[in-house]
Amino acid sequence: MTYKNTISKWFFLLLFSSLFFSLQADNTPAIVSTKWLSEHIDSPNTVVVDLREESAYRVGHIKGAVSMPVMKTLFVGEYMMPGLNELKELFSNAGIDNKSQVVVYDDGTFMWAARLYWVLEVMGHNEVGLLEVGYKGWKNTNLPISTVVVTPKRKEFVPRVDNSKLETKLSTLMGIGKKTIIDGRKNPHYTGKKSLAKRFGHIPTAQNYACTQNYEVSASGNKMRDLKELELLYKDIPKDKEIILYCDGGAEAALNYIVLQELGYKAAVYDGSWFEWGNDDDVPVSVSTEKK
Repeated sequence: MTYKNTISKWFFLLLFSSLFFSLQADNTPAIVSTKWLSEHIDSPNTVVVDLREESAYRVGHIKGAVSMPVMKTLFVGEYMMPGLNELKELFSNAGIDNKSQVVVYDDGTFMWAARLYWVLEVMGHNEVGLLEVGYKGWKNTNLPISTVVVTPKRKEFVPRVDNSKLETKLSTLMGIGKKTIIDGRKNPHYTGKKSLAKRFGHIPTAQNYACTQNYEVSASGNKMRDLKELELLYKDIPKDKEIILYCDGGAEAALNYIVLQELGYKAAVYDGSWFEWGNDDDVPVSVSTEKK
């Protein structure tokens, strides 16, 4: 190989590496800062989705955000995920395709936005991030607010279902004693003092990590905790076992899913969650006074 050819080879290798790492740097963060969003909000590939009720959206929203009221769009029947064709149409009509970088937000409970995050990942779309603050939880930022209702231009969303992120009642039953099971509900529901289903308690062997522990509550707006802080919260969970996450209806568990995945755990959400499990007399239930 001549000297000239060697130089050319290294030039193209360096060019490819530079392009590759610049693309990597633009990947959507799992937890999106207001700074990142303000820098990317005008990108043609950025799609911001507001999961609050339509009435709240009309009063004010992040400029350009698409309205997707969570209870009308991401749950069917008894708090289950909509079918493949329904989701394909929902995302296509929201202007989401497979190139889109989706940023989701809600009122600061985070679990509703997390539900969309998880559903998109089940559909094979990993370019999605959860905004680190709830609506109006950003002071001294450049995020513009608008009251203009956005009618997005339809794009074609192509689902590529990733079953590794989804658990069923049967797989959860089989996972008892083999996988780590985490209950994302508040402690009174875990211990059996309260229940949205006819039965009270939790799935046997489940540990209680309420999703509300993942964020800070303040008068100026709720904000996701720093990952170093969250790492300490989940430090007792082994990373060599797969995790099954559940809650009442698959939203609180989705917030735990985002955090645990970002911390390096392999987790999946049981979509039917307690509303399905707690209404089935044929599956086991435990009641505990343990408090996390």
